[in-house]
Amino acid sequence: MRQKALCIIALLSSASPFLAQEAKEWTLEDCINYALDKNIQLQQNKIALQESEIDVKSAKASLFPSLSFNTGHNLINRPYQENSNTVSGTEIINSNEKTTYNGNYSLNAQWTVWNGGRRLNNIKQQKTSRDIASLTVNETENMLQEEITKLFIQILYADESVKINRNTLETSKATYERGQELFKEGSISKADLAQLEAQVGNDEYQLVTAESSLRSYKLQLKQLLELDGTSEMVLSLPQLDDEEIMQLLPSQIDVYQTALANRPEIQSGKLSIDNAKLAVSAAKSGYYPTISMSASSSSTTNSASTRNWANQMKYGWNNMIGINLNIPIFDNRQNKTNVQKAKLQVADSQYALETKQKELYSTIESLWLDALNAQQQYQAAETKEKSCQTSYDMVSEQFNLGMKNTIELLTEKNNLLNAQQQRVQAKYMAILNRTLLNFYAGNPIEL
Repeated sequence: MRQKALCIIALLSSASPFLAQEAKEWTLEDCINYALDKNIQLQQNKIALQESEIDVKSAKASLFPSLSFNTGHNLINRPYQENSNTVSGTEIINSNEKTTYNGNYSLNAQWTVWNGGRRLNNIKQQKTSRDIASLTVNETENMLQEEITKLFIQILYADESVKINRNTLETSKATYERGQELFKEGSISKADLAQLEAQVGNDEYQLVTAESSLRSYKLQLKQLLELDGTSEMVLSLPQLDDEEIMQLLPSQIDVYQTALANRPEIQSGKLSIDNAKLAVSAAKSGYYPTISMSASSSSTTNSASTRNWANQMKYGWNNMIGINLNIPIFDNRQNKTNVQKAKLQVADSQYALETKQKELYSTIESLWLDALNAQQQYQAAETKEKSCQTSYDMVSEQFNLGMKNTIELLTEKNNLLNAQQQRVQAKYMAILNRTLLNFYAGNPIEL
């Protein structure tokens, strides 16, 4: 028995880490870190960044000469020829062999000395493209953090809305039970009791709707994190007090200036202009001559030669070095077309940057105004909720005493529910916009 008990304890102890892992609660920071590590789109952007790194190395390698070795081997059969003269290297071979073998060996080098600066421009363009790819990774990371934050705060809102609707349903049930007593006493009519019962059904429907919204937001969050939709996800939802809701908002202009200097989409737009200007220089280089050098060493061997293989390689060896100059004279307007298109691309990139800057300002302005409005609405909604709560409590007490009718009670109850929903909505709108505003100001996301 003792050994059996020890085995059970050991099994439970070994299983406890897995139980703890299943019961893990996800904070907002956990969700963000997981997405940054697992999101498919982000991983694809990182692969594109690695490819751009390879392109930079390839562009740098073009500055150096290329070297290659070639060899060819031929077996020649002349079944009806009694003798033949063949040239192998530096000798003329007279042979009556019907089948002969010859081999060729060559070492070749090519080097573009100058081509109007195209290679240097290409290196600069590839480096700029690499930097843009790196900024694209940062853009995707920012997008993920913003989307996860929005969903997480929507879950906070939906969770509190569920609590409000659940409490409302409990209140409706209690009111209905009290209504049944009043109906038995003859204080209210059967129609009034039916209204109370209908209100219970309506509140049950509202609770189901709120729970459905909460499940939908959680599913969207799991999908964004690339998690299995059927797996359970327990979130750690923080409790936020009024001080966090009513935090002083940062200056709108300060946030915009910081975002202009740091946001990856703005930096990417600037680099796109630089890249377009490099493309203009690359297009203009097509007007310039190209100077290239080549060199080779080669030799041949033949089986019909009286010399051995080593002597054939020695006496048949020849070396060559050459220089080539290519001057463009008439190219069917190709260079001019390339230059004009490249200049248009510069203008297009500048307009694209201006558009991004305007969109950034519009986003920050909207966040700031929405945060300010939500804070003001929260204060007003909080006051309204307290007033509606007091009014409902008084009418509910009077209803229990038979002094108020069902319509008056339900009116006050619906007013209270609307006030609670308005307060919760304003609360999380203020939190969301203030959090995103701080993120645009260069601060990490935190609630």
